[in-house]
Amino acid sequence: MTYENLDMSLVEKAGCGSESYDAGAIIFSVGDKGDRMYVLRSGLVDIERNGKVIHTVKPGGVFGEMALIDGSPRSATARAIEASELTAIRERAFLYLVHDTPYFALDLMRTLAERLRAMNELI
Repeated sequence: MTYENLDMSLVEKAGCGSESYDAGAIIFSVGDKGDRMYVLRSGLVDIERNGKVIHTVKPGGVFGEMALIDGSPRSATARAIEASELTAIRERAFLYLVHDTPYFALDLMRTLAERLRAMNELI
């Protein structure tokens, strides 16, 4: 699921900022506090668990949402595999987007369901 149709002016109005990472940079690691999720604006990001890539995020994709939703520590590591530009969505902005952007929450739930189904296939 991608968020190409997400109105980035709403994201900016919600106080979301941009972050840039060089190729190879760690965005977050397993066990880190999950205080934001990300929309990948450009570049590629690998999501890794136990040294294995479990998902590659492409532009328009989201990641880091699980820890933001349930307040648990990060369950995976995110690494930029090429120079990447991200929009960071903190909890306050997330709540604003869920409330004021039609289908944002539904699209996020679909993303989570897709990932759960993919993990089930691996098991």
